[in-house]
Amino acid sequence: MGSTVSRSDFEWKYDEEPHSTRRREIMKKYPHVRKLFGVDPWFKWHVALLVFLQVGACLLIRSYPSISWLSIAIGAYWFGGVINLSMMLAIHDIAHNTAFGQRRFFANRLFGIFANLPIIVPFASSFKRYHIEHHRYLGIERVDPDLPTRMEARFFTSTTRKVLWLICQPLLYPIRPLCVRSKRLTHLEYANMVIQFIFNFWVLLFCGVKAFTYMFAGSLVSMGIHPMAGHFISEHFVFEDIGGGDTFSYYGPMNPITFNVGYHMEHHDLPYVAGRHLPALKDLAPEYYDTLPQHRSWTKVLWDFVFDPSSGPYARVKRPTREDAHHT
Repeated sequence: MGSTVSRSDFEWKYDEEPHSTRRREIMKKYPHVRKLFGVDPWFKWHVALLVFLQVGACLLIRSYPSISWLSIAIGAYWFGGVINLSMMLAIHDIAHNTAFGQRRFFANRLFGIFANLPIIVPFASSFKRYHIEHHRYLGIERVDPDLPTRMEARFFTSTTRKVLWLICQPLLYPIRPLCVRSKRLTHLEYANMVIQFIFNFWVLLFCGVKAFTYMFAGSLVSMGIHPMAGHFISEHFVFEDIGGGDTFSYYGPMNPITFNVGYHMEHHDLPYVAGRHLPALKDLAPEYYDTLPQHRSWTKVLWDFVFDPSSGPYARVKRPTREDAHHT
């Protein structure tokens, strides 16, 4: 079963999360940072290109019915998986209204549903609702939907089980918010499901089972055992070799194809800055970021998470709710 993790609880903190403090300081010291806020005019075209690339890949598979399942698997891992994870991260940016701006709510939500199409599983509309709470209540127990549950932390306590935990992320990631803080489905979420069902049916009917498998498998592998999936771990998990903290940035070569999601400290500090402009935020205020713990390799992050006994689902900073803190 491999080595057992040494942690038996989350890393508890009782101070204010650092992003709100840093946000106030940066905006006071660099008021012109507001120029980085808002819509990235190239973003929507980038997203549309990726969607049409995946549709084109399905049409190409349809044109070669004799293509082997091994080729489908390789294509799903190295091409489809990369694009689909990029689409998931595009939906993350769309959730912050960087496609059409803060005032065009429905345009952003409908564009998120469009970006969702190659991923097969409808989640864009729900992601928006839960992700904003992750920013607002970062690390707060029973409120932040991004935190692993205690059940996860208690079970995935060995090297082998941590590998299984990574493989299960496509299942655990969407189910976790429903267990922590379930919400009623909205009309947009129902619309997301219906539109996705129609698209999925078209892929199956017109392009075939192999094309559908290619896209669905790409979504599954990109969230689990895949080099790019390291971003899920790198963003908020604590690693003893780089130091503690709530959030960590990754400054490696994968940022250009993931809408700069690696600039995660910068993103949590100023979530209204579009992904394309996050490197400019770091360059504007280097004294706030250069000395903070950071990652250079998502592959190393995955390796360390699996094989370092000090890491695991418990390796997250937690803060009590206000009610719990008051009683403490």
